[in-house]
Amino acid sequence: MVKAKILYTCQKCGYQSAKWLGRCPDCNSWNSMTEEVQLKGGSLVGEQAKAAIPLPIGQVAAAAEPRIVCGISEFDRVLGGGLVPGSLVLIGGDPGIGKSTLMLQATDLLAKGGGNVLYVSGEESAQQIRLRGARMGVNADNLLILAETALENIMTHVHRVKPLVVVVDSIQTVFTSALESAPGSVSQVREVAGRLMMLAKGSGIPIFIVGHVTKDGSIAGPRVLEHMVDTVLYFEGDAGHPFRILRAVKNRFGSTNEIGVFEMKEEGLREVKNPSELFLSERPLGVAGSVVVAALEGSRPLLVEIQALVTASTLGVPRRTTIGVDHNRLALLIAVLEKKVGLSLAGQDIFVNVAGGVRLNEPAVDLGMVAAVASSHLDKTLDARSLLLGEVGLAGEVRGITQPEIRVKEAAKLGFSRCILPAGNLKQVKVKGVELVGVRSAEEALERLF
Repeated sequence: MVKAKILYTCQKCGYQSAKWLGRCPDCNSWNSMTEEVQLKGGSLVGEQAKAAIPLPIGQVAAAAEPRIVCGISEFDRVLGGGLVPGSLVLIGGDPGIGKSTLMLQATDLLAKGGGNVLYVSGEESAQQIRLRGARMGVNADNLLILAETALENIMTHVHRVKPLVVVVDSIQTVFTSALESAPGSVSQVREVAGRLMMLAKGSGIPIFIVGHVTKDGSIAGPRVLEHMVDTVLYFEGDAGHPFRILRAVKNRFGSTNEIGVFEMKEEGLREVKNPSELFLSERPLGVAGSVVVAALEGSRPLLVEIQALVTASTLGVPRRTTIGVDHNRLALLIAVLEKKVGLSLAGQDIFVNVAGGVRLNEPAVDLGMVAAVASSHLDKTLDARSLLLGEVGLAGEVRGITQPEIRVKEAAKLGFSRCILPAGNLKQVKVKGVELVGVRSAEEALERLF
C-alpha cells in the first residue's frame, strides 16, 4: 500500500527537510521551503526502466541512425549538425525572447519534411497557437497541436501517434499524478523530466522541453534538470535589439561554443547568415572611440564594434560602465593604460559598449578595448578599415590568440585592409589583400594606430 510522507522542499535548490525551515541551509534563501506530499513507491521514473546487462565496449552496437535535420541551419549548427534520435533538449530564455516561436517554426519544417510532429503546450490553447502560427506561415498538416498538462495523457498520445519529434512547452506547467505537489514545484519538475528522459531513451524520439528562467537567468527548478538532459540551449537577446543569439551551454553530441544568430521579425525568427555584416551595418565612420574586433564563437568569427566614451567626471569616484564586456576586465585594461602607456584616466568616466547587443567573453578583444578607450580619451579617430586582435597582459604585452587566420579572413571578406595583431601570430596568418601589423605591447599598438 502506498504511504504518503510530507516533506518540505526548497524551491530554489531542491533541498528537502522533514520540518519547515525559514531559511534553506543549502542555498541560504529565505521562505523558499514549501510543503510537498511524497508518495512512497509512487515515483514512476524507474518502473519502466528495463534491466540492462554489462557488455564490453567493443560489443556495444554503434548508433547507425543519422541526425534529424530541423531545416533551420542556425538551429542545426548549435545542436551539432541536427537532432540525435532519443535526445532530450532543454531550451531556456527570458519571457518573450522567442523560445516558442523557434519551436513552432522548427516543428513546422520537420512536419513538412515527413512524419508527424507533436507540439504539446501547457500555456496556450490550440486556438492561440493556431493564430500565432497563421502569422508566421505555419501550416503543416503533420504538425499536431496538443493542449495538455497531465504527463500521463501526454505519454499516451506519444505512444499512439509515434511522432518524429515531441515539444513540451513548458516543463513547469506539466504535472504527474504520482505526486501531490503543485505543477512547477521542484519535485514535479524533477519527476516529469525523468519520465520524459525515459520516454526519449526508450522510444528513440527526440524531445524538446522549454524551461522558464529565474531572475538571475538560470533555468527555473532544480539544477538537476540541466544535468538530466543531453543538451541545454539558452536564448539570449536584448528587448531593445531585434537580434537573438542561441547558445549551447551543454551538448553531449556537439560543441558548446557554437552560436546561432536570429533576427526577430513580425513573421517570426529569421536566420542571419552573415552576422558580422549585420552588426557593422550601422557603424559610424570618422568617430573617435569606435573599434572593430573579431570574436570567435565556436567555429564562427564575428566582427563586432566596440564603442568607448571617455569624459571628465564630476563625481568623487569616476564611473566605469560596461555593456557586453566584463567590468573587471575593463578595470584591468584601464590600469594598464595608466601604468604602462601613460594615459591619465583617474578622473575620467569611462563607458564601453558592444554594439548590437552581443556579449564578448574572450580575451582576444582586449586590444580593441584598449584602442577604443585611448581613441576616445585622445579624441583621435581610427582607420575605419583596421581590425584589432590581441590579448593584453598586466605588463602591457600583447599576447597571441587562437585561430587568428579565420578572423582575418572574415575581415577581408568585409573589406578590411589592415589588421593589428600580436607579433607571435604573424607566421600563422597568410591572407592576401590585408596588411598585417605585428605588435608586442599595447603602447606599440597605439603608436601604430595614431
